[in-house]
Amino acid sequence: MSKKEELAGKAYELITDDGELRVCEQISESACKETPFNFFKNISSGALSKLAEQLVSPGTTLPWILSALGVPNAFSGALVPIKDAGSLLPQLFVSAKIRSYPLRKWFWVIPAWIQALALLGMAFTVLKMEGETAGWLILMFLALFSCCSGLASIAFKDVAAKTIPKGKRGQMLGLRATLGGLFTLLAGGIILADLPEINDRNPLFILVLSGSVLWVISGFIFSLITEEKGATSGGRTPAAEIKTAWKFWKEDANLRKFIISRGLLMAIPLAQPFFVILGKEEIGSEVSHLGIMVIAAGIANVISSPFWGRFADKSSKKMMVFIALLGAINILLMSLFPVWPEKLQNVYVFAFLFLVQVMAHGGARLSRKTYLVDFAPKDERPSYVSLANTAIGIFTLIGAGLGALAGIIGVQITLWVFAGLLLLGSGVSIRLKEV
Repeated sequence: MSKKEELAGKAYELITDDGELRVCEQISESACKETPFNFFKNISSGALSKLAEQLVSPGTTLPWILSALGVPNAFSGALVPIKDAGSLLPQLFVSAKIRSYPLRKWFWVIPAWIQALALLGMAFTVLKMEGETAGWLILMFLALFSCCSGLASIAFKDVAAKTIPKGKRGQMLGLRATLGGLFTLLAGGIILADLPEINDRNPLFILVLSGSVLWVISGFIFSLITEEKGATSGGRTPAAEIKTAWKFWKEDANLRKFIISRGLLMAIPLAQPFFVILGKEEIGSEVSHLGIMVIAAGIANVISSPFWGRFADKSSKKMMVFIALLGAINILLMSLFPVWPEKLQNVYVFAFLFLVQVMAHGGARLSRKTYLVDFAPKDERPSYVSLANTAIGIFTLIGAGLGALAGIIGVQITLWVFAGLLLLGSGVSIRLKEV
């Protein structure tokens, strides 16, 4: 064993508490030997991609950018639906095709580089365009970015299952998220320190361009993962699973309640871009304010997961109810921000409300995932997941319609609508079975 291999092995054992005997029950012996290197390659790639996602986020930076370019608010309302629906829909058509290839890591690497190109196009749109033209171009590039994200998501799960032993994958995902959050805090600090004499568009251009560069590097690191050839037959496509799942929709009343509740909880991420629009209108358009919001998002992502995890383990149903109420209250508080006492109308109070919103979004995702895993019958879990994912795609498209109303009814009333949906969601969630 070389010194490099020995050092990687010791670091892996220290981080994962693996001890002297490495357990690799579900991957081959040769893959097990490569586990420490693959573990750190995956973490490094993931931390950079998580940072890239935060730098060009449909819920934080993109709404700010659209507003700075004079794009109508309805475009901001379409950001989250396009991101979520775009990530979901390709999975129905490409999962079986991916399985026909023995090596799947390239289905993550190549989409990552296409995402980099999409952000490159978006960066030059930020630099050169404005108004509705800029809005349409950014939505187009985001749609391409999101479709690649959906394709990469399938490949990532498969590569992780082939290269990282069961029992270590959660730690890997946690480290990816934590490091990404810490990098986001650093990036927010850099944005916060932006020089006042720089032209408004330049730092926004650099922000998006940095995301593009990070995706290139992240894809390169992921390409270095040592992956063994996998089986190329025997899988069932998500489309077939959805067809099978239809009978469960008709027969399982609790499943229907869960899907409706999950759809209503989508009001939390759908409302987030309007937080950014309102903040830009009320506290000013300085890039430093955007930096504070990026820092808030980073803090929320770092500190919230352990708390939500323990809550979900106790009762994911009660957590869904709590999250719906928390989201509704926070959205109502934000909608009233313009009429708060003047001394409270500052960037720090606003950043706190934004932090709570990001935490609520993370809690909503974790609670619904935990409830579905615990509730779905073991043998039918793929069908339950396929149906739930398809339903959430439909809800996000409906959400795009709600967001488009912002240009007619205004940001504040749009936020009231989302708060009302969450109150309805808490009522549906409380009727779920305890699992």
